[in-house]
Amino acid sequence: MNISGWTRSRWDGDSGGPIWGLLLLFLAPASWIYSAVMALRPLLYFSGLMKRHRLGRPVISIGNLTVGGTGKTPVTAFIAAILIKKGLKVTVLSRGYGGDLEGRCAVVSDGGPPLLGPEACGDEPFMLASSVPGISVVTGSDRYAAGLLAMERTSPDIFLLDDGFQHIRLHRDLDILLMDYQRPLGNGRVIPAGPLREPVSAVKRGDLLIYTRAPSDFRAAEMSAFTLPVCYAAYRISGFSRLETGEPAEVEEIRSCKVIAVTGIAGPDSFFNGLRATGIIPLTTLSLPDHEPYGPQAVDRLRLLALKHSAEFIIVTEKDAVKLKKQSGAGFPPVLVAGLELRFSDTDLLNDLLDKLLSNISGLRHNSRLSKEP
Repeated sequence: MNISGWTRSRWDGDSGGPIWGLLLLFLAPASWIYSAVMALRPLLYFSGLMKRHRLGRPVISIGNLTVGGTGKTPVTAFIAAILIKKGLKVTVLSRGYGGDLEGRCAVVSDGGPPLLGPEACGDEPFMLASSVPGISVVTGSDRYAAGLLAMERTSPDIFLLDDGFQHIRLHRDLDILLMDYQRPLGNGRVIPAGPLREPVSAVKRGDLLIYTRAPSDFRAAEMSAFTLPVCYAAYRISGFSRLETGEPAEVEEIRSCKVIAVTGIAGPDSFFNGLRATGIIPLTTLSLPDHEPYGPQAVDRLRLLALKHSAEFIIVTEKDAVKLKKQSGAGFPPVLVAGLELRFSDTDLLNDLLDKLLSNISGLRHNSRLSKEP
């Protein structure tokens, strides 16, 4: 969902003056109705009036309460890497937003290199499949159907349900909820009057709350008003690589050059501020809509911006890079990709929750082997 900058600012709690006040008179009734529906929906599922489905393996959901990005993909990749290091076969179930196959069940990867490009499966599934060795990724709006396809094609030990907090139809064994530290609940209103996908009371369904984009000094990040277990995650830029070759680029070299920074992600300020923290000061920045496909219009805009500032490099995120790679050499300067490193305030808390869940997996494997023996 692409939101205008003006609306996003109002949702984040910035004053919109009399125009926004007038709009709220019309939006509030729709927001109340939507909020009531979203509050009723979990009750119908948990009471058994609406059917929930189970997959034959544990499911960890990673989602959020608000519209827009909270860093779900880096957190999903981080948890997937932990599980793979423990010797588990991990499959991510994703909607595949923004791809030509959006909503359709498709295998993006089966543990090896991606089988589909970002145009087909969406940028986030492609990035996960490319950046986490050994991971499998399957897309589909019906995550249960996608999970059944994954059981046939990837034989996972465990599923990660990407952006799954509202996908209550699929049973999950661990619910991880993400909130942006800078704007956890926005103005506190439900769509369309605010950014919330469901009422704040839904937080109690979570097993762990992770505040993303927290201050690097975690001691300054004790702010949660919720009672469930909480930890904080901070991103920092870990290095740079050249888009065309993948070769590393030295920070010292980049600092001495004229650069512009461009991204099509939700919450672009965290990326731009991360660059400045490395000592790289862009001549200008450009924020494109989330999931920007980098079509001809966007590429022309990028080319003109680079020409205007005589830029020697364009710096983008990994999410932008998977779509921009096909445009390299399109008349703009070399593109550098900023790699992100995710740090947690309390990895023990996350690991304890994972270990508690995984204690049953050896039994699942054992029973699965027995069921296949003659």
